[in-house]
Amino acid sequence: MSRYLTLLAALFVLCPVVSTVAADPQMCHMVYFTLKDNSSAAVDKLVAGCKEYLSDHDGMVYFSVGVRGEEFQRDVNDQVFEVALNLVFRNKAAHDEYSTHPRHMKFIEQFEDNWAKVRVFDSYLK
Repeated sequence: MSRYLTLLAALFVLCPVVSTVAADPQMCHMVYFTLKDNSSAAVDKLVAGCKEYLSDHDGMVYFSVGVRGEEFQRDVNDQVFEVALNLVFRNKAAHDEYSTHPRHMKFIEQFEDNWAKVRVFDSYLK
């Protein structure tokens, strides 16, 4: 009987956690930048800007930025971007906070003049 009560108590404790995770999933925010000036200096400058302005925000659980791998030439590989930014947030609310944060806005202000195209892919993680 004691084991049964312990198991029942554990379920009552864990049920809200499980439902919170399911109701508030992590959010992945992937951004692909195609640049007007796609010289190595311009690409390096954007990568450095991503690191300076877009990393270490509250609610961010993963950050990475890098360049397109030139050697990836399969038919399915997208070839029309220079810089890829991948962020994962604790939830959509953390992403929404990030999207209006002054550091994010400063990044846009400093770098948008060199963007030929920006593609954003947002998704929830399961």
